[in-house]
Amino acid sequence: MAKKTLILIVEDDAVISENLKALMEARGFTAVCAADGAAGLVLARKNKPALVLLDIMLPKMDGFDVCRMLKTSPGTKDIRIIMITGLERMGDVEKAFASGADDYIIKPFDPVRMFKKIEKFVTPD
Repeated sequence: MAKKTLILIVEDDAVISENLKALMEARGFTAVCAADGAAGLVLARKNKPALVLLDIMLPKMDGFDVCRMLKTSPGTKDIRIIMITGLERMGDVEKAFASGADDYIIKPFDPVRMFKKIEKFVTPD
């Protein structure tokens, strides 16, 4: 059996995290979750997901720092990262791209639009 494309979800809101995981799995991806930035960094380094859905506002380490660390490390620099934010503050999108993000999604997100963004980078196996 072929290994499914892995997506790492780094989101501190358990309801959103579980909903995202269910959506990813229904679409044919494998998904794992982390509830804070530090745990997300560890899982990304260990599992080398194809894509990370990364919340900006996280405990222990914010999404900008996680993104920057992943994108500057040789072992994880090629992982695609889509930042997720509930913030519509000006500057967050620019800061996401400056930290290395490949794209961003603003909460609450539309699943159809979200999957269009995801499938620019990865497709389920």
